[in-house]
Amino acid sequence: MYMHIYPSGEKTLIDTNLSLEINQLHAEICSALADPNRILILYALSEKPHNVTELAQTLGITQPTTSRHLTVLRERGLVIPQREGQSVFYVLADNQIITALDLLRSVLANNLSKKAILVYKLA
Repeated sequence: MYMHIYPSGEKTLIDTNLSLEINQLHAEICSALADPNRILILYALSEKPHNVTELAQTLGITQPTTSRHLTVLRERGLVIPQREGQSVFYVLADNQIITALDLLRSVLANNLSKKAILVYKLA
């Protein structure tokens, strides 16, 4: 995130408010990704739309728990509910979230590899 600092060294009120808003949005998305089950839900939805029952069965968690996770993801703007008859199916709001998750997984894998090499060298 970039904030414009003017030659006088002062930030404008707009810059400060924008910075606070961006930080809040960032925190909300990161908190939505803080639970492994929510990440698994996002990956499942990247394959195809699912309803709550299908997701619960796929992940091996209860329907109420799945519904709570979907509520968090919906509130953070990561999934969108779509009604089809009497069923509600969920879809990703933006497929880029999977790209971001894959990038994070790559970083994690790299970190684990570096630690494994260090352990091997120390042994």
